[in-house]
Order: sequence, then C-alpha cells, then structure tokens
Amino acid sequence: MLQTPEFKIEKVEDGRNYGRFQVEPLEPGYGTTMGNSLRRILLRSLEGCAVSRIRVDNVWHEFATIPGVREDVTEIVLNLKAVRLRQITELHGDVRAHLYVRNDGEGERIITADDIEWPVEVELINPDQHIATLTERDSIIDMDLWISRGQGYKPAEMQETVALGEIPIDSIFTPIERVNYVIEQTRVGSEVDYDRLILEILTDGTVEPEDALSHAAQILMAHARVFAEFTQPAPLESAENMIPEEVQNKPLADLGLSPRMLNALRSKQIDKVGQVLTMDPDQLLSIRNFGPRSMGELREKLAEYGYLPEGSLDGLAGDAGDDEDIDFADAIGAADEEA
Repeated sequence: MLQTPEFKIEKVEDGRNYGRFQVEPLEPGYGTTMGNSLRRILLRSLEGCAVSRIRVDNVWHEFATIPGVREDVTEIVLNLKAVRLRQITELHGDVRAHLYVRNDGEGERIITADDIEWPVEVELINPDQHIATLTERDSIIDMDLWISRGQGYKPAEMQETVALGEIPIDSIFTPIERVNYVIEQTRVGSEVDYDRLILEILTDGTVEPEDALSHAAQILMAHARVFAEFTQPAPLESAENMIPEEVQNKPLADLGLSPRMLNALRSKQIDKVGQVLTMDPDQLLSIRNFGPRSMGELREKLAEYGYLPEGSLDGLAGDAGDDEDIDFADAIGAADEEA
C-alpha cells in the first residue's frame, strides 16, 4: 500500500524569499515524480505582474538616446525588467504607470523605481531598483509604462503594442527565481528504499515560498483530476437546480467571511452563496489568495448557516473524496502554521 507522506517545513531565517520543504516518506520513485513536476509548475505556471511596454516622450525606438540621460533606452529597458511588482487587486487588462522627473538641482539625479507613480492595483517590491540617471540641470525623463499579468516569461516580440512609439520589452512574470530538489533515502520500518523529497524555493519577494508551493500543488492536482474522472457517472441533476433561490442569491458578505476571502472571491465576480455551492473545489482553490485555509473557513460558514450539511463538508459541489484531492496543499498550510 502507498504510504501517506508527512509534510515537514524547515524555514531558513535568511529572508522571506527562501523556503525549504521536506516531504517523507514517499514510495520509491515518487520523490523524482513529484519533485520534477512541482519544479516545472513553479517555474512555468505561476502568474505574476511585470512591465510589458513603455512609451518615452520624443523617443520612437529602443536604440535611441534621451538628451541629458546617461543611459540609452536599451539600458533603461534592462533596468525596468528587474522591477518586481506584486498584484494587490484584480487587473482588468493592462494598467498604466507614469514616470516624470526633472533634474532641478546641481549634479546628477538618480532615478529609481520608487520615483515611478504606480497604479493602485500593484505594489512595488524593490523600490531601490536603478532606472536611469539625469546628468544635466533641467534634463527631463517623461515615460509611460504598462503593467501586464502573465505566466513565465514573454519575449518582447510577443508583446502587443497599441500605439505608435510604444516599445515592447521582455516580461518576467514568474515570481520564482530558483527551484532545486534533492531525493534522499529514508526508512519506513525495516524498509530503507523510500524517498525523502527536499524542495528549495527562492522567490522574488512577490509571493511567499509556501504559498507558491501550495498553488503549484493545486495546479498539479487540477490537471490530474481529468484522468481520475474518466469513470465517474454524470450527475442526475445539476447542483444549481437543487439550491433554493433565496440561498442562491444570498450575498457571501452576509456569512461573516474574512475580508481577504471576500476580496479574493470578488476578484472573480463571485459574491453569491449559490455560486460557491455549484463550484468545484479545484475551481475555488485556483483563485488567487484562496487557499486550503480559506476553503476550510468557507465550508464552516456554509455549514453554520445550514447551506452545507455537516456530512457534506468534504466537498462543495462534488463527492466526499474531493477533500482528499487537496491533501498536499492542506498539509503545506498546516505545516506552515506549526512552523
């Protein structure tokens, strides 16, 4: 029989960007299977925000220079690629930031990411990131920047520009800088060939390592569920038709949910009880800032108000086995609370 793994998290106190996760015991070979899959998802599938294109006053291409600015546009673009942004609220398309600086004093004026007027939808993580240097008195830099949301890495040639003079730039959306995994042998009883999986995750500061790992696990489970549902019979009646109308239309805000959870659900236009009752757990867990602990809180509130029978707490609109599908993410969250 396959062993149920125990999830242990060891945190190194050298910054909020690093996490070390230890998982054991795993059946022989499962360490590589899980480690490689999670590493690929972490590096490729997590979403983030980045500058995708810019427009500089009186500049028409990236090889131009700006009077009174030491760096040419190519160097400025390279500096902008290193700016790290955290999404605060939902982005409805690209959002615009603006930079306008005049050198009013003697000597040079150094421009950093903190000089840019960022929209309320994002938070700047590295305000000291160098952007440009004004070398002459009364020299000016006037620039518009657009922030997009995406996955992984998107080269400049794939970016969309909508107006003459806009310069597309390479966008690094992934919040993960590095992922390593190591497989060691561990003992279970008299057996010594079980796997211990050690994952090391380094982020750019826009996401916590444990949140990144939990999200990656949810993505992996959502894709694996497709194969698990081959033999499941079709439902006789949709869940929506079985929910009374007054329950369907009741606002989620009336349940006393935490503001963080309400904001996460509202970012996907989910604000009624009937909507969450007809959603698959994996759909809810795929929402940004809605993790296993949020799922537990939501289930408790629904049961408290009688919208979810006590015996049905294992799933919102599915089988009781749904809860087993999020064990990996739940264990990560539980281990983090104990750490």
